[in-house]
Amino acid sequence: MEFVTGVKQKDTLELNELLREGMTGNCVRLNGAVHAIRNMGTVAFVILRKREGLIQCVFEEGVSKFNLKDLKEADTVEVTGIPAESEKAPHGIEIRIEEIKVLSEPAEPMPLPVSKWKLHTSLEAKLNYRPISLRNVRERAKFRIQEGIVRGFRDFLYGEGFTEIHTPKIGAKSAEGGANLFRLEYFHRPAILQQSPQFYKQMMVGVFDRVFETAPVFRAEKHNTKRHLNEYTSLDFEMGYIDGFEDIMAMETGFLQYTLKLLENDYAGELNILGIELPGAEKIPAVRFDDIKRKVSEKYGRGIKNPYDLEPEEEQLISQFAKEEWDADFVFVTHYPSRKRPFYAMDDPADPTFTLSFDLLFRGMEITTGGQRIHDYHELKKKMEARDMAEEGMEQYLSAFKHGMPPHGGLGIGLERLTMKILGEDNVREAALFPRDLSRLEP
Repeated sequence: MEFVTGVKQKDTLELNELLREGMTGNCVRLNGAVHAIRNMGTVAFVILRKREGLIQCVFEEGVSKFNLKDLKEADTVEVTGIPAESEKAPHGIEIRIEEIKVLSEPAEPMPLPVSKWKLHTSLEAKLNYRPISLRNVRERAKFRIQEGIVRGFRDFLYGEGFTEIHTPKIGAKSAEGGANLFRLEYFHRPAILQQSPQFYKQMMVGVFDRVFETAPVFRAEKHNTKRHLNEYTSLDFEMGYIDGFEDIMAMETGFLQYTLKLLENDYAGELNILGIELPGAEKIPAVRFDDIKRKVSEKYGRGIKNPYDLEPEEEQLISQFAKEEWDADFVFVTHYPSRKRPFYAMDDPADPTFTLSFDLLFRGMEITTGGQRIHDYHELKKKMEARDMAEEGMEQYLSAFKHGMPPHGGLGIGLERLTMKILGEDNVREAALFPRDLSRLEP
């Protein structure tokens, strides 16, 4: 009889353990994948790729007890050797190899030069060979940054008293409506993939007051642009007992400040690898939709083509305006027209043609939509009737309001878009592990 008593302690070391004081000169074991081999003749450098980064190992003919010709790129190995300080090696340390044990070998040569500092290949090739291209140090660093964003979102909201929830992605009715729905058959009944967790997170405000979720959402938009995906990750939160939609903007500003500091402190290596300069979020300007459209039109000589929504070019110009006028990387655009917002958005009592809602623009792109919701059952019914909306499939949602809901609001942040703009990329697919668009269902 044996018992499992917890995490097994291994005698192979990780990079952070190798960098501890006093490790040089002692025989160690470590494992990793052969990232590159640089043969200099009697000496060769074997670069291992580990989860924390690269480590340089030195093969010396007559000292290292294996034949270098038996080793190839993408082998996974276990190395036994002596750590030594080296100014030219990554992290200032290298392993002088005594022995190498090959754990596994690739069946074919690498389809992409992942050991290169920059992966000079097309986006299409990178996506076609995604599990391989992500082994490149710079490509991998992008998703460590993305991890930091999600970690910041979770940690900050936990600290603000939010409860994490997990809502279904298959439903009978969509919160957003419209034609951009993925429809499916669910045991001989019609169903859809959810465009957002909106209904569920509002209902849960009546339970926990403050809730959040990080999860996929689905949009059947027939767009083939650099900013759209048909499945993306949404960072959602909803909070009750608010005084106004300004509370939502303030909470998002706090999240951004917390996360940017987290990236600066805990992801400095990845930021350095990618050459990223983080934006500032100390103060984010908030401007009315109608006012900023007029100011941008006047300053840049661009006519207002659509009075009810922002076009991509306008988003870029508004961000340019914010940078020039206020040195701001982010800008809130508030009071969107009611006709362009969902039925649950609260109308502005001062002018019901506008809503108490907002978008957050970051370096020329909308990354967030949020605002205050209608919390009164009768007002919600009235808005639905005005839009000729049927209640079928929404009975449970409406039941929450029928039995009392606090003033509340929330938002949804597009994770891939936020990551893309922090990285300085111009295509959202660069910030999606396995993007789904009009043409791509694999890998």
